[in-house]
Amino acid sequence: MQSNSMETTVAADDGSLTALLEGVAELMRRNRARRDPDLDRRILRQRHLAGIRLLQEAPGGAEYATPSFEALPEGSNPPEVSADALTPELLRGAILRHGCLLVRGLIDRDAALGLAGGIQRAFDARAALAANESAPEGLYEEFTPEPPFKPTKRQWVAMAGGLLAADSPPLMFEVLDALERARFLDVVHGYLGERAALSVEKTTLRKAEPQVAGGWHQDGSFLGTVRPLNLWLALSRCGDEAPGLDILPRRLDRVLPAGGEGTNFPIQIHDSDVAEAAAGVRIVRPIFEPGDALVFDELFLHKTGSDPEMPKARYALESWFFGASSFTSEYTPLAV
Repeated sequence: MQSNSMETTVAADDGSLTALLEGVAELMRRNRARRDPDLDRRILRQRHLAGIRLLQEAPGGAEYATPSFEALPEGSNPPEVSADALTPELLRGAILRHGCLLVRGLIDRDAALGLAGGIQRAFDARAALAANESAPEGLYEEFTPEPPFKPTKRQWVAMAGGLLAADSPPLMFEVLDALERARFLDVVHGYLGERAALSVEKTTLRKAEPQVAGGWHQDGSFLGTVRPLNLWLALSRCGDEAPGLDILPRRLDRVLPAGGEGTNFPIQIHDSDVAEAAAGVRIVRPIFEPGDALVFDELFLHKTGSDPEMPKARYALESWFFGASSFTSEYTPLAV
C-alpha cells in the first residue's frame, strides 16, 4: 500500500506542504544562528508533518534522472568523485553501471567527526536513561510519530549497534544541516525525479565494533517495490583500522535468493551465490575517511567488512531516502 492513500491525523492549521517546508527552513535558519533543544524538537516534528503531507500529495509518475555515463571517472571500480562533481545524472550512471558511487568529502571532515562524538554521547545518554540516571537534555528522546504511523521496535536497532537518528533531535538536525550544506538533498530529489522523504526506521546512527559480524545482502530483500536511495556516510576512518564495507561494485538487475542452508539470517546471501553474481568482478573494501560516502540503491550487494584484530570502532550514518510516490506504509516519513 502506498502512503499517498493513507488516512492520517494532521491538525488543520499545519497548512499546505509549501507552508510546512517553509516552516522547516525558517526553523533551520534560527537553529543555525543559535542552537536550542526546543528548536531541534520542533524541526523534527515539522519535518514529520511535512513528510505526511508530502506523501498525501505525491502525484506519481516520477522518473529517475537521465544517466550520464560519459561523466563517470575512469580507472576505478567503484567510481570515485569529489562532492563538488556530484550530480543526479552522474549518480544514476554510476548506479546503473557499477551499482554504487563513492563520494569523497561529501561533508566536512570536522562535521563528520563531530557527529561521531555525538553518536557516542547519544549512546551514553540512552544507557543512562535506561538506568534511571540523568542525561543531557534532548540528546536521547524516543520519537513518537503521528497516527496511523506506529513507534518502531528499537530493541533490534540497539542490538545491531544502532540508534535511530530521530531519537536524537540534535543529531538529526546536525545530519540534515550537513547534507543541506553539501547540497546532497538536491541531488537526491533530482536523482529520484521527485521530492524525497527519509524513513525514521531506516535512518540509523551506528557504532560498529571490530567483532561485528557481517553477511552479504541486498536491501531490496525487505524494502519491497519502492524507489529508494541509500546514503552510507562514514563518520570515522574505516575499512582498515575499523570495520568498513565489503562491496561488489557491479550492477545487479534482480534480488538474489537469500536465506537457506549456510546463512545466519533470512536476507543473507550465501557466499557461493555472491561469487556467481560477481562474474569475475573483484570484491572491494574501500578505505573511508570521515565525511566520505557510498551511495547506492536496493539491488547493491554488500556487507559489513570487519576483522576482530581491528583496533577501533567505526561510526557511520545509514539513511534511506524514498521517492514520495512509492513510500511504503511500513515506514514513517520525514520530509527533507
